[in-house]
Amino acid sequence: MIPVEKLAAIHERFEYLEAKMAEGGANADFAQLAREYAELKPVVEQAAAYRATLDAIADAEAMLADPEMRALAEEELAELRARLPEQERALRLALLPRDAADERAAILEIRPGTGGEEAALFAADLRRMYQRYAESRGWRFEVIDETETELGGLRELVARVSGPGVFARLKYESGVHRVQRVPETESGGRIHTSAATVAVLPEAEEVDVEILPQDIRVDTMRASGAGGQHVNTTDSAVRITHIPTGIVVTSSEKSQHQNRAIAMEVLRARLFDMKRREAAEARAADRKSQVGSGDRSERIRTYNFPQGRMTDHRINLTLYKLDQIMQGDLDEVIDALIAHDQAARLAEVEG
Repeated sequence: MIPVEKLAAIHERFEYLEAKMAEGGANADFAQLAREYAELKPVVEQAAAYRATLDAIADAEAMLADPEMRALAEEELAELRARLPEQERALRLALLPRDAADERAAILEIRPGTGGEEAALFAADLRRMYQRYAESRGWRFEVIDETETELGGLRELVARVSGPGVFARLKYESGVHRVQRVPETESGGRIHTSAATVAVLPEAEEVDVEILPQDIRVDTMRASGAGGQHVNTTDSAVRITHIPTGIVVTSSEKSQHQNRAIAMEVLRARLFDMKRREAAEARAADRKSQVGSGDRSERIRTYNFPQGRMTDHRINLTLYKLDQIMQGDLDEVIDALIAHDQAARLAEVEG
């Protein structure tokens, strides 16, 4: 049973936020209030449904004393008591601490791993998969930096994905993605195994990470495309090196000023991600069950083309719909990962 005092405190806070927002305003404080209000609203709605069921159970139990109403009350009680566990679980899920970064945009990075040109071609397939998934959810997919191979593979992609709940869903995609298929360049029909790495970082704001001017080195260079062909003839590309960590970020748009801003945005995201990981490791060094914050070198998924099969190794999920998945139909996979993560966190809380 969830303590009534806890639900009352949440409802009281919600009403306070509602009253403060009704006063109006357009400052940073108002934006913060609006974010907290939006986060509490689903909790309050779940709590109201839960309390309504408890009240209905109490009313039905009182009706048992009336002989004329007893049969109806028993029938109603059976239905209400059957409904209560699911409502309580939904409320417990709503009460779980939220990842503060869930509603942020995400920086998506894709790079080929082992497997040569086939790995680069698979990286390009993953890029298309995520772009189509973003389009299916109405998200915006903006390429920050992209380098292709002469055969159409991908050497590197850095993109910004923005929209409602982007990081909340894409954060489970970080890790090594393995592919098993017959490469187009393979004449003997042999199945090859190669891999690509995906990193999903929450977009950081300036207040999240302090970057001191003396800690970065900024170099300008000429942007180049596949095979070393120059895509422009001015030194517009920007490379920023963060000296304390050795992180290097590049951006190759046409405007040098724009490139510096973009590169700083990606650098902030990487430093913020590092900061979040260090905090998570310190907070729960022994916690291995949570998906979405695992080691980037961990093999998380296998895409087997001859069998039309995708397997997510973290939750032992296998789906025989690889064609649809590669077209961006990722909701079933991501929903299963979210459910697994929620179940693991609920088990920890209930302990």
